[in-house]
Order: sequence, then C-alpha cells, then structure tokens
Amino acid sequence: MDFRDDADLDASQVEDVGGGGGGGGGFSGGGLMIGGGAIGIVALVVALLLGVDPSALLGGGGGGGDSRPAVPAPTADLGSRCRKGSDADQSEKCRVVGVVNSVQAYWRKALTERGKESYRDARTILFTGSVNTGCGQAGSEVGPFYCPADGRAYIDLGFFDELESRFGAKGGPFAQAYVIAHEYGHHVQNLIGTSRRVGNDRQGAQSASVRLELQADCYAGVWAKNAVDTGFYEGPFSSADIQEALDAAAAVGDDRIQRRTQGRVDPEGWTHGSAEQRVKWFTTGYETGAPTRCDTFSGGI
Repeated sequence: MDFRDDADLDASQVEDVGGGGGGGGGFSGGGLMIGGGAIGIVALVVALLLGVDPSALLGGGGGGGDSRPAVPAPTADLGSRCRKGSDADQSEKCRVVGVVNSVQAYWRKALTERGKESYRDARTILFTGSVNTGCGQAGSEVGPFYCPADGRAYIDLGFFDELESRFGAKGGPFAQAYVIAHEYGHHVQNLIGTSRRVGNDRQGAQSASVRLELQADCYAGVWAKNAVDTGFYEGPFSSADIQEALDAAAAVGDDRIQRRTQGRVDPEGWTHGSAEQRVKWFTTGYETGAPTRCDTFSGGI
C-alpha cells in the first residue's frame, strides 16, 4: 500500500482536534442490549464499530438531538506535515489524510457518473479521549463512527491498536484503510438516503441494520478496487493488503465478538453481520468494483 510520492494531499479533509472537543450530555439513550443482556464498554465498542449514528444505536433516533456541527478544539497543523504522498508513507496521520482523499475522490466521481446525486465532502475528525459531535459527546471507547447529524467521521487512532490487541485482527495499513472506507460508505448512504431504510429494524441476522453495515463493507471493497484510479497510489493493492482488510472485517463480525465476550452466538442480537458476511460483501465490492453490486437490501445476505 504505497502512495505516489508526488500525489498532492488535501489535509483540510482531516481535522486533528487532540484531546476532547468540549462538554455535552453524551449520546442519548440508555445502555445497549445484545441478546437480552446488558453489556459494557467492550461490547459498546463492538456495537458502534464501523457503524452509523451512535444516538440511533443507543435508542435516541437517527440524526436526532442537537444537529448543530460540533465546535472542535484547536486543530493540530496537518497542512504543514501532510502535503505529498511521500508524507503519507511516513506518518500515520498523513496516511489517514491520503486514504480520506482517495476515498472521497472516488465517490465524488462515482456519484457524478450516476447522475442522480452529488457528493459532498465529509471531514474526518481525529481525536484522543473524547470529542463533542452533532450526535453527542463521544469517548474513545465507542470506536470509529460516522455521525449523520454533522456529516463527519470520527476516529481515535488508538482504536487501530485495539483492533489487534482486543479484537484479534492482524492490523496493518490496509486494515486501517478498510475502517476509514467503511465509514465513508456510511456517508454515501446518508447522502443518497439509504440510511433511512433502517428505521427501528436494528437487530437480528436479517435486520436492516446488518444490511446497512454489510453494504458499507461492500462500498469499502468497491473503493479498494478503484483506488489506483484516484491518483493517490502507486499501483494495485497486493493480495497481502487485501488480506489485511478481510482479516479486520472478519475480526469484527458479530459472531466472533459474541463468542469472545459472551461465550455463545446469538444471531438475534446481531447489528453488523457475521465474520463470513462481512468478508463476503467486502469481497463482492472488491471483485466487481461496482456500487450497484452492493444491494444488500434485496434478497438474502
């Protein structure tokens, strides 16, 4: 996963707010329930991992509450550090900038070609500890998420270490790229209205929530197939790169998480899909390179 050394990075698409973004009352709703049992921080990470609006998942309703954009803390100067693709090969934060630039370049073109929707850039917010969002106050324990209320993706970079230490993934640069591309899949779903199909159907192996998550996995695979054409990468991703993404997708499958945290698998409590499903839909996107092949809402999944 090598960036083109001379690729121009746009650091304005990523904001590094550091340690916390102000106060706030927290995400609306109570404790999340899986399989009928209350769960703690680890399972909360799992439930929100690579997910959509935290307030919706916690029972507060999608996009509800204070929809005003969050007021960020002072921003670290990524613009002076992340200028070229060579910087992305040397720095984790600059790598995030490069991935975000490539993902958005792809979707900007793809939606234009569809002729029905126009793409609006979404900023990625890097934070440490906690951050104030349009969906409420979030701590690093919630993992990466996309907030439709303010149209931003939020990532605590410490999560990438936990992906390996807590969830058993092998990690690596392309595992990180998969996480980012998945979050931008949710942004696309928000733009074209797919997110509204979830409603209250938020749990179960065939639920709309699972279908939404699997589609975001498929969209991540579609980007991976087309990433070189965005001009940010040297050449096609290697099989080792793709394996990092597949390994990460499997590691956060609901069945694996439940088995690790509860000792049993309960499909009725699924919100994101099984390891096999997540691998299947990323692979579908990667092999076809076509968003139209990511229709997880029709038929079986």
